[in-house]
Amino acid sequence: MDNKKIRVAITHGDTNGIGYELIFKAFSEPEMLEFCTPIIYGSPKVAAYYRKAMNLPAQFSIIQKAEDAEDGRINLLAAVDEEVKVDMGLPTDESGAAAIKALDRAMTDYRNNLYDVLITAPVSSQNVKIEGYTFKGHKEYIETCIGDRNSSLSILIGGDLRIAAITEKTPLAQVAGAISQESIVSKTTLLWQTLKRDFLITNPRIAVLALNPSINEEQSCGKEEREIIIPAIDHLADKGIQAFGPYPADEFFGSGYFSEFDGIMAMYYDQATVPFHALYNEDGVLYTAGLPLIHTAANTTPCYFMAGCNEADPTSFRHAIFTALDAFRHRETSDEVGTNPLPKLYHEKRDESEKVRFSIPKKHAPSPFPSKNGKQGAPKGNEQKEVQNNAPRNNEQQNNNQKAQQPNKQKAAQAAAALSAVLSAVQAGQKPASKE
Repeated sequence: MDNKKIRVAITHGDTNGIGYELIFKAFSEPEMLEFCTPIIYGSPKVAAYYRKAMNLPAQFSIIQKAEDAEDGRINLLAAVDEEVKVDMGLPTDESGAAAIKALDRAMTDYRNNLYDVLITAPVSSQNVKIEGYTFKGHKEYIETCIGDRNSSLSILIGGDLRIAAITEKTPLAQVAGAISQESIVSKTTLLWQTLKRDFLITNPRIAVLALNPSINEEQSCGKEEREIIIPAIDHLADKGIQAFGPYPADEFFGSGYFSEFDGIMAMYYDQATVPFHALYNEDGVLYTAGLPLIHTAANTTPCYFMAGCNEADPTSFRHAIFTALDAFRHRETSDEVGTNPLPKLYHEKRDESEKVRFSIPKKHAPSPFPSKNGKQGAPKGNEQKEVQNNAPRNNEQQNNNQKAQQPNKQKAAQAAAALSAVLSAVQAGQKPASKE
């Protein structure tokens, strides 16, 4: 593995949204160019327009092909016609076409091995029109260009939370009929493989959420849990994958138990996104797993209402860049280890009290909820941590720890409340309010 800078392709997204603002602000720190070599697939004219309109301190060099990209500068590849009209804040067919032109050029260059990872600025599927094809999003379009259909998986990443869904864009009324043992096993296996290869987690622990609410030790499981989800978890355990559950989502997030797992598999889109947005609304990253190309994006829409206002926060976009860089290095390391295997003497740590993460058989999977004796279940690796936390501390230490824990507890409570509202709406046959 050499020390060359990673080449990062960045598509400009919808030209009437916040794409260029996110890109220029993300690279406003000179240190960013020390980590990678950016190649923006876009329009020099549109880029200059946004730079002037918002007085952004962005200096870029215009290139005609990716081979001309140089380290230490922002390279802007002219992938779109200069005649693109900018209507800030308005989703137009022209802005959608400009987004696809940039993405198509990036796909062509990827097939020619001209860059290493891809970050996409936000687009709206409503104004992207392709003859003979219904555009649903970046993930699906990239699949048609370089991968197999239905082979990828969207993972939302924020902090230590990594969550995906079995049914990503299925109407709620059709979710129960859309899940199957096969889909749960295949997508959870893909999540597990991604955590190992792209995140270097030696033995990932994955929580599988229940479809129905209020499923616990003292209540009978719903039909879907009994006939589909639990058998799928058993099958995963037989394959050597540490999958646990099913856990009722509202209690799972409300208790903060999600932090004990490396990955979470939800059953449907809102079950994953509602708690995620409550916990990591400002800095979340969307990661596409299962493709040969590492692809990330900021967890945001084009935000037309914000276009040109110089108010967009680049934190999520910058995190998307760092996530892609880390995944690229991790994948190289993982593939190198796979080619030249050596005995592993030390396993992935969860905390300082857990020196080795052991595999826990499915029948011993922990329960996050109070059992009949009133004891809260927890992964066995944390038992020593609980004992250590009972050691005497001075008042200042206790106060500082309590203050540090309050924001996380508040966010977890907000996530649980938001998800409960979604579950109530589903039970009442209503459509939950969508997030722009």
